[in-house]
Amino acid sequence: MKKVYLDNASTTAIRPEVIQEMIKIMSDDFGNPSSTHSFGRNTKTIIELSRKNIAKYLNCSAQEIIFTSGGTEANNWILRSAVEDLKVERIITSKIEHHAVLYAVLALQSDYNIQVDYVNINPDGTIDLTNLSNLLAEEKKTIVSLMHVNNETGTILDLERVGVICKQYNALFHSDTVQSVGKTEIDLQKTTVDFIVASAHKFHGPKGTGFAFVRKNSGLQPLLFGGEQEKGLRAGTEAVHQIAGMAKALAISYENLDQERKYISDLKMYLINQLEIHFPDFRIVGNKEDFYNIINIILPFSSDKTAMLLFSLDMKGIAVSRGSACQSGSIKPSHVLKEMLSETDLKLPNLRISFSHYNTREDVDLLISSLKTV
Repeated sequence: MKKVYLDNASTTAIRPEVIQEMIKIMSDDFGNPSSTHSFGRNTKTIIELSRKNIAKYLNCSAQEIIFTSGGTEANNWILRSAVEDLKVERIITSKIEHHAVLYAVLALQSDYNIQVDYVNINPDGTIDLTNLSNLLAEEKKTIVSLMHVNNETGTILDLERVGVICKQYNALFHSDTVQSVGKTEIDLQKTTVDFIVASAHKFHGPKGTGFAFVRKNSGLQPLLFGGEQEKGLRAGTEAVHQIAGMAKALAISYENLDQERKYISDLKMYLINQLEIHFPDFRIVGNKEDFYNIINIILPFSSDKTAMLLFSLDMKGIAVSRGSACQSGSIKPSHVLKEMLSETDLKLPNLRISFSHYNTREDVDLLISSLKTV
């Protein structure tokens, strides 16, 4: 039975070139980067070259890239330090953010009793920017935290426009860019965002590593203590092979971006066309113009099919999800869909299908034929 993986918003397969890069470093370069002897200097060089290469693709200074264990740690660090160290009095976010942001915000609200405002969401899942401006008109030291690409629907935030609005009101701007780094261009010289985060496993790199972009002179302080690694901002011996693998994955992703983006976009349109033929009453959550590798659909099936749909597809070797991976073990509707859909629509079966360049039209055909049997 052919297996079909259509859950690339959850995680991606590691590119073979990345695996080879990591194997080489694990075999040859095992020194502690904090050591002053040649073994340590060699691995320190690998880290700094990786940092420089990542910064090149994002058009920022290498000194503004801080390595972390991934997006969750980076989001928590930035938001907590903003409150504790930058004396932010208010957080503006949305109810469709990833839980790495939402739960961090709730914890800070509990710990510090800070003000939290949620910006309005338009019916298609986009942010109401007029409402954002109105919220920012209240003069308080504020950080705005809004994700670039929604992990469940693919809805895109206009980073540059939100950056301009935040600057107009002297607010800090943090964006969870986990779903967009490596998959679309981000120019940090043109965008007035103060903080972004990334996870390597979302762009065909290893799990357990990521980075934060922290604009110069931000004033952020460390979340972890115990060493002077990462400019004193993130204690702990660096995972050299993972950092190098991440830099390699990002480089390949951006070098092949135009070609792979067109291929994946065409694949998404092929899926939409096939759905229109075989399930004409299906609906897209959001818009078909949302991010090119993610589509969330409501299927014209009876609500009693909802609980067993993923199981049925999995038995046929097809991996998709209902919303984010952290909720895939639950049949409850995701917090994102609850903000966008009616109670009636929430009861209907929905799927998040997310592509990579490893997918084919045959994968789409197998998904369609399996859905027809359901």
